[in-house]
Amino acid sequence: MASLTAAILGATAQLFLEFGYDRTPLARVAERAGVSKATLFKQFPTKAELFEATVLAAGGSPAPEPVEIPTGDLYAGLVVLGRAYSELLTRPRMVALMRTVIAESHHFPELRERTFDFGTLPVLQARGRYLREAHSARSADIDDPDLASEFLGMIASAIFWPRLTHGTWSITKEEQSRAVDEAARTIAARFATP
Repeated sequence: MASLTAAILGATAQLFLEFGYDRTPLARVAERAGVSKATLFKQFPTKAELFEATVLAAGGSPAPEPVEIPTGDLYAGLVVLGRAYSELLTRPRMVALMRTVIAESHHFPELRERTFDFGTLPVLQARGRYLREAHSARSADIDDPDLASEFLGMIASAIFWPRLTHGTWSITKEEQSRAVDEAARTIAARFATP
């Protein structure tokens, strides 16, 4: 069943990226996935549900590798989290799928909310846990870890958003590492305790 769902979602992602939501008939999805229309409709009764499942699956897979976050050094821990976030943002299809979400969001206002984290939720959760632990250990003075959300915002501003808005823009691995390093230094300078 899982491989059948994966085949359907994979075919759907290809077709939505190629033709867009409106110009992708469900019959073509079934054909591309190698399933009957009845099988497709049994799993995904509406095109909206199929679109939502496709976007959420693409944003969350492959699952990120668990990361060991060093304790006692706020900067080092932020670098590890920042690299994990950078990896998520630079996954193949991430920009194209986000463009599709933006283009189709008028059809699915609830999809904007459900895909806001777009596969980054594990990193957001890890960041929150790490900053709460750093605050408890008194290596950082952060009462509310969500206030440090600018950390991921700085990384996305350097790595993701230019790719989203400028189709030919690219960034090297070294530039990605530098963006993560600078974001980690900025947050550590603001929140680390002496």
